[in-house]
Amino acid sequence: MGEFGLIDRIEGLAAAPNPDVALGIGDDAALLRVRPGEEVAVSTDALVEGVHFRFDQESPRTAGRRAAAAALSDLAAMGARPLGVVCALAAPGRLPLRVALGLCRGLLDTTRDGGTTLVGGNVTRASQTSVTLTALGAVARGKALRRAGARPGDRILVTGAFGRAALERARGRVRFVPTPRLRAGRALARGGLARAAIDVSDGLLADLEHLCRASGVGAQIDAAAVPLARGVDRGARAIGREPLALALCGGEDYELLFAARPGAPGPSALGRRLGVPVAEIGRVIARGLRVEGLPRGVVASPGKPRAGGWRHF
Repeated sequence: MGEFGLIDRIEGLAAAPNPDVALGIGDDAALLRVRPGEEVAVSTDALVEGVHFRFDQESPRTAGRRAAAAALSDLAAMGARPLGVVCALAAPGRLPLRVALGLCRGLLDTTRDGGTTLVGGNVTRASQTSVTLTALGAVARGKALRRAGARPGDRILVTGAFGRAALERARGRVRFVPTPRLRAGRALARGGLARAAIDVSDGLLADLEHLCRASGVGAQIDAAAVPLARGVDRGARAIGREPLALALCGGEDYELLFAARPGAPGPSALGRRLGVPVAEIGRVIARGLRVEGLPRGVVASPGKPRAGGWRHF
């Protein structure tokens, strides 16, 4: 197939009209259309074989879908409208063509579901397979959601449910791909409904710490209020794992975690506006991270929760 033959195949898979794309794959750079009064949001994520995925645990298409979900979820956390995705694919020369194209098909599955597509990238030889995605989006000037901005007294809320991705990784067979909350993020940004927001990629407690650190505040949450995804309770116990530990520390849920003013709409009303279930799990305090109802194994010392979550180093 060769480098350029592979690029031609990828270009054929990605070809589709998109009003945000003035020029897609095939030139030295893509051209994207931004509306007057918008700012550009840019985020990069890498998935590396043996670190983030293994082909003996998931299909190439699933790995590609997960890569795109991670990239688009960052745009959702900013309240941005996706414009396009750029992919750098690195792979050994011996990698079967069906695997490379499976990764690309999975990537395109998720980007198209999110209303965007692959607009460019690069292909290179490497000792192991990796997919590095740069997601580009647009958000009204001054309206982007940020991690900074939460204040003591704010309510802490989350979209969706938690733990399924971590459960599948614990079982050693990954099929589930979370849906990036793009619509919900845009609704939060347009309506000024959140003072601060982040997507849950590293783990709920870990990402809550990130938001608190950026805002210069603390948080108090009720672990029992964190919604578990369907099947997580029974599935976790079947393999000897604590369901709440998976939900709090597992990561890759790609739900939105946000702080809202005390007088903001309640969870049910917010859920209707965001198009996804919303749960209130705690409140913002001046300092510290307090978690009520922590399961055994998530406490490093009395009164001091260990956030867990994903860390590369």
